[in-house]
Amino acid sequence: MRYAPTYFALITAALLAGCSQSEEADNDPAQGEGSRSIFQPDNAQSNSAGVPASVLRPLETTISFADGTSDLTEAARAELATVVDSPQMDAGGAIILRGHTDAQGSDAETLQSSREKAEAVRDFLIENGVAQERIAIIPFGEQNPLAPNALPDGSPNEEGRATNRRVELTVETARGTERQQTLVETLTRPDAASTQGAAEAQTQDQPQ
Repeated sequence: MRYAPTYFALITAALLAGCSQSEEADNDPAQGEGSRSIFQPDNAQSNSAGVPASVLRPLETTISFADGTSDLTEAARAELATVVDSPQMDAGGAIILRGHTDAQGSDAETLQSSREKAEAVRDFLIENGVAQERIAIIPFGEQNPLAPNALPDGSPNEEGRATNRRVELTVETARGTERQQTLVETLTRPDAASTQGAAEAQTQDQPQ
């Protein structure tokens, strides 16, 4: 047992030396200098809007023509001005204008009415520097109402008709806008997507 004091002294000295080295490492200003997170690489880049071009989503909005005319309201112009200044518009993709209206008039009249509303939106975009060749117009007439055009008693539903007078605007980007069928649609209506595409193509071929 005469070696016990010497043994404990050696252990104590070793522990003190280890603590001293640890403190020096913690206080060393060179440690951690220039460190980088693996989740924030230095070379990450984005566009002027702060959104990487590869993940920019298509822009979709609806322009209302609730008053029954084909004239753009101040609210519609303000919305379109926002579209013109958007990063999606800067991306240079195609612009789709889908015109819709209420059920007043014959099929030919409602088709023309929906076309005129889409043309009003197109003209505004062109006047504000958008290339005409980017824009495609698809008039649907009264085919796709958002609300009933008539009340249960058969009288006109003015609020519903106002809702149905609209232009749905889409600005496509690198990601594209093709809608994929859901699993339910695939199982129950496997030809739904192809039918819709054929209907749009047929509408575009109609004389203006």
